[in-house]
Amino acid sequence: MKPLYVLLIVTLLTLLVLWLASGEWHLRFAGNVGMSVMLLFTALGHFMFPKGMAEMLPPFVPYRVPLVYVTGVIEVAAAIGLMIPSFRHLTALWLMLFFILILPANIYAAFHRIDYQKGTTDGPGLAYLWLRMPLQLFFIGWVWFFSF
Repeated sequence: MKPLYVLLIVTLLTLLVLWLASGEWHLRFAGNVGMSVMLLFTALGHFMFPKGMAEMLPPFVPYRVPLVYVTGVIEVAAAIGLMIPSFRHLTALWLMLFFILILPANIYAAFHRIDYQKGTTDGPGLAYLWLRMPLQLFFIGWVWFFSF
């Protein structure tokens, strides 16, 4: 839920500041700033809780901790790419694919009650998916709407 709050608050604050400064609504820019800051926020988790996030992946996946770091770097790169107009469309396409590809990790984590911050198995469980799956679709829709 925290990433959603970051996305919405940063977008609204950016809209407000830009409107106060220019008298115009810069919706596309504000939406991309919001998503970029959200991606930087979520990337932090990859570097702060790598072992716990690695538990979100099934044991048969090799190099789980390095993969967590790589996905964190991908999120940082996507945050930068969304802010560069000439890279925005390509970044958006890759980011939407990324959001689809990471969904199985969230499903696995829910089934196994993984709490990635603690690296334990006392997380919210399957109830988490009722929020996470629509949220993932919302993020994909957001990227599409504000990038194309």
